[in-house]
Amino acid sequence: RVPVVDVQSDNFAELWPSMVLALRTATFVAVDTGPRGGRSLLFPAAPGRDPPVLPGLAPGLCGSSRPCIAVPGVPLQSENTYLCQIYNLTLLCTEDYVVEPQSVQFLVQHGFDFNKQYAQGIPYHKGNDKGNETQSRSVRTFFLELIRAKKPLILHNGLIDLVFLYQCFYAHLPDNLGTFTADLSEMFPAGIYDTKYASEFETRFVASYLEYAYKKCKRENCKLKDSSGQHLTIEFCNYPDNMSHYIDYRHCSLEEESHNVGGGNKVPVCEKFSAYGWCPKGVKCPQSHNIDFIIDEDDKLWEEKRKKRKHKWKRRKNTEEPAKAFERESSGKEMELAQNGEEGPPRKQSCYEPAAASELAEITANTEGRLLEENTMDIEAETEAGHAAGKEKESCDPPSQGGTHRAGFDAFMTGYIMAYVWMLKKGTNMDTDAGPWLPDCHNKLYLSGKSVPLQIVKSLFSKSSKAHSQKMKLAWASG
Repeated sequence: RVPVVDVQSDNFAELWPSMVLALRTATFVAVDTGPRGGRSLLFPAAPGRDPPVLPGLAPGLCGSSRPCIAVPGVPLQSENTYLCQIYNLTLLCTEDYVVEPQSVQFLVQHGFDFNKQYAQGIPYHKGNDKGNETQSRSVRTFFLELIRAKKPLILHNGLIDLVFLYQCFYAHLPDNLGTFTADLSEMFPAGIYDTKYASEFETRFVASYLEYAYKKCKRENCKLKDSSGQHLTIEFCNYPDNMSHYIDYRHCSLEEESHNVGGGNKVPVCEKFSAYGWCPKGVKCPQSHNIDFIIDEDDKLWEEKRKKRKHKWKRRKNTEEPAKAFERESSGKEMELAQNGEEGPPRKQSCYEPAAASELAEITANTEGRLLEENTMDIEAETEAGHAAGKEKESCDPPSQGGTHRAGFDAFMTGYIMAYVWMLKKGTNMDTDAGPWLPDCHNKLYLSGKSVPLQIVKSLFSKSSKAHSQKMKLAWASG
């Protein structure tokens, strides 16, 4: 069971010391702001995005209700054992916002409690500080504690998360993308890591939506454990009885109960859900959204592909090609192609063509001068296609449709993926002070439909925003 501590207005002050201590002693911090949509930011509709969710009323840190912060602490006992604490903050925006009926429906289907939000949500406002807010215990102050902790920040498909976090708990959004990324690079000097990018370009999973990547990592980790290999172990705190009324336990089995049900009458897998983690038909889809079935199918296809390529390589080896030519073909990259079957991250299906690097450079150049959003404009307007602008939370439906996707559990899955990838990549190197502990993923955010990530760096041609500079001075002066 995974314990999720529900933080509300009535216990926020009580839990403050433990939350701050968790941040300061963590190895890294995983944050998930939940599904949210709303007013268009900068991003067009694209496959794999959230279904329509309301702009200011969603189970997300910045959408005004539920952020989740998973804090894997310092490794215990062995180098790959972590003590994990998960805090789920129910928030309430103090400003007006618009709701969409379809979004409310979606949230209700996923167990969101609107009565609880309005009765016990922790209040917050967007934009710059109002007066000296650093002297009070608020969500805005807690975000400053996250910055002061200087820990690696872990997100899943995190660009929109960062936009929301910045505007809702830090300051007004900068005027252009270059300034925004410059600010972020200074706010999180230990680095920002995107598990969706890691899932595609490091572990090379054929799908990278959150629950798929989590369950795939968990399966692979169990195989390592069964073979007595190096594996990841997660431990949780034993909370006292007086905290039991605001701790939500989520059952986290290796496979869903419905996984082995059906036998010969197994329902076919929904291809759209299999590829993107979302289906427009939702619970009404007649096909299976079971992640375990999906992974089984993918593993079966991969094994068949591997056998075919192995046979092909054996035939090629027995031909009378010159030895040198054969060595060139069987070297590094060619061998990787033989194992994976394609260049770049493997993909199940493609509803769009990945942009070339030149195209991305052109897009970036055109975007540099474009506003991330007008400072005078509320971040939750133009609800018509806002759902596609939300980050890919890969909403899974009730138990038979993917039962682990809930507000409060996503950050844990995000943290687990990163801990697993780090274990695979770091080997015996435990010196996190020697530099970025995952250099290939350091400060790289996944961009949907793009073949290269967004780099979180301060350009020679960009300056930090004035609001950010003032905020940093205030943070360290009051820290």
